[in-house]
Amino acid sequence: MTHELLTIGRISVDIYPNDIGVGLEDVSSFGKYLGGSPSNVAVAGARHGRRTGVITRTGDDPFGTYLHRELRKFNVDDSFVAPVVGLQTPATFCAIKPETDEFPLYFYGRFPTAPDLQIKAEELDLDAIREARIFWSTVTGLSQEPSRSAHIAAHEARDRDRLRIGQFTILDLDYRPMFWASEEEARAEVAKILPHVTVAIGNDKECAVAVGEGTPDEQADRLLAAGVEIAVVKLGPEGVMAKTRTERVVSAPVPVETLNGLGAGDSFGGAFCHGLLSGWPLAQVLDYANAAGAIVASRLSCADAMPTPDEVTSLLAERGRIVPGTSIPEGAAL
Repeated sequence: MTHELLTIGRISVDIYPNDIGVGLEDVSSFGKYLGGSPSNVAVAGARHGRRTGVITRTGDDPFGTYLHRELRKFNVDDSFVAPVVGLQTPATFCAIKPETDEFPLYFYGRFPTAPDLQIKAEELDLDAIREARIFWSTVTGLSQEPSRSAHIAAHEARDRDRLRIGQFTILDLDYRPMFWASEEEARAEVAKILPHVTVAIGNDKECAVAVGEGTPDEQADRLLAAGVEIAVVKLGPEGVMAKTRTERVVSAPVPVETLNGLGAGDSFGGAFCHGLLSGWPLAQVLDYANAAGAIVASRLSCADAMPTPDEVTSLLAERGRIVPGTSIPEGAAL
């Protein structure tokens, strides 16, 4: 199978409280869900009807079995998911405090290492990576060996100059300080990957780690100077900007009542990939992805909350935004 979207990196069991607005010490019951950013992005892409897969590792334990089952439930190819003997499947707990916009994460089973950081270069199916229309990786996957070397090998096999029209290599700048000795170490590793990347996505802090402090436009310009074709900089309450060498577009926020903001970025990523694969104008790709992220921010879980195309287009239409593939509504914000 040729994947339309193939991701590599983290997977975990997300343990989310059923009690909203309190600290973990006061939670009485939890629900469990598939988690891990690259895995969530693969799920999000599948919800938009794309052929997706994920390259990752679990523990050889019941939680690993659960994650395989969940991937299959979401129609994500799990043939590149294998167990690592001697390591446990990680679990990620969070508290959900929407009134104060707090969603602290607590990682268990990731220190000193995790199964998905044990992906080895010699285990990769480089043909599948080369052929995928979109290959998606994250900065977190560069934080430790042997995952770091595996990511480099995957990107080196996918020569940016040899990509076909309609192929993209995306780096999620996903910087999580607890996985790194320093920002400088992360920046050095990102610099090794950027020459192979066609799209980079991150918020202000993540872009600063990758290419230095500056305005969103300065950060986007530095990413473009590194050879990236599309630089996406999330602007927080001001929305999100995408910049190419010839175009600059901004998508205003899509207001929703936030319940859990943790999965919004992954939903954005999967929807962004869907828009790229559909060949939509960049402004429409950005609006669509922005709306998809907003929907998940209004829901409790991550993977299970990923929206369908109908849900995204309904929200766009409701807010007077352009629905991709339709005529521009009168009075729509451009």
